[in-house]
Amino acid sequence: MTGETFYWLLNMSLIASAAGLIILPLRAIKKIPRRVTAFLWIVPFVRAVVPFGLGNRFSLLSLVSLFTERAEPAYPLTDSAEFSMTNVIRAAESYDPVTYKLEAVGRVFSVASVVWLSVAAAILIALAIVYSVTVKEMRDARVGEDGIYYSDKISSPAVYGIIKPKIVLPSSLEGGDNRYILSHEKAHIGRADNAVRIVAFAVAAVHWFNPLSWVFLKLFLSDLELACDEKAIKGYSADERREYARALLDCAGGKSLFASAFGGARVKTRIENVLSYKKMTAVAAVCFGAMIAAVLFVLLTNAR
Repeated sequence: MTGETFYWLLNMSLIASAAGLIILPLRAIKKIPRRVTAFLWIVPFVRAVVPFGLGNRFSLLSLVSLFTERAEPAYPLTDSAEFSMTNVIRAAESYDPVTYKLEAVGRVFSVASVVWLSVAAAILIALAIVYSVTVKEMRDARVGEDGIYYSDKISSPAVYGIIKPKIVLPSSLEGGDNRYILSHEKAHIGRADNAVRIVAFAVAAVHWFNPLSWVFLKLFLSDLELACDEKAIKGYSADERREYARALLDCAGGKSLFASAFGGARVKTRIENVLSYKKMTAVAAVCFGAMIAAVLFVLLTNAR
């Protein structure tokens, strides 16, 4: 059973990689807001966790199917529509259950599935331990007069927790003007970014054998911070954006695995994005919405 699971997981991982590689050139276009590119990462995410998709003649996989990919029927909806499972590897004679063309291939998948499951479980347990330790350390944070938590154990502002997230600032910032920092952290809370980060890490852990899953995770987390910046500075004047950028620079260097931190990696890129920010017009919003719909339509559907 685990061998069959790993067979379909490997197929999903390959399709998710192809989808992610298509997202890369889109995120390289500077005129596309980061909140749009951050949302587009949902495509490789869905491909990595959902084994089936709706058949569509305009799917990009219809082109890929001319060379390798084939859709295996999973659940018929109507005579002209059905859910199917992508099959890039095509190493089996039948798929319900999976019966391999060569017995040796079946043995390889059986062994590989045990290795995959063992490593994935180890990574998930390690992540759970790190998360638990982080949450436990933040219990010592004290509440200031402004209702914000302060701690001596962190070097950069961040949001901790998922169910009841709280903003924790370094003790050195207590009593200062933290409005720009707080606007960023409140944006994280409003977007439920901590929960999103945990899900993203879990998906990468399940697909640990695919190097691209870790590359995509790093890029996604970067886009997540940039998107949060855009939400936080929405409505700010040019002077306020400069002050926000200065606050970013002052808090540079802080990193946390499961917390949404104000400072941290790619601060230079974030400052450039903040200073060059332009409010999205109605026309631009419609165009970006159409682009997102088109990308989802061709990448989240299977060959028909």
